[in-house]
Amino acid sequence: MGGDSKVKEKQQTLQDIFVQLEEVVVKMEQEEVSLEESFELYHKGMDMLKMCNDKIDKVEKKILLLDNEGEEHEFES
Repeated sequence: MGGDSKVKEKQQTLQDIFVQLEEVVVKMEQEEVSLEESFELYHKGMDMLKMCNDKIDKVEKKILLLDNEGEEHEFES
């Protein structure tokens, strides 16, 4: 199961990430999940939350620029 997951992650929408987060939570709630799997799922979920926060921050900055300028400008971080 190869493939470049980094490229795929950058193209994900917030909704895609939320769906994956929900799947992680469901897996973590299963009784047969080992401690090691729980840690892996936890870290995967935290990485997804970070991606969500980054995307939301970019949108918020764009909105602030729109509000201040009255027109859209790309935000450079």
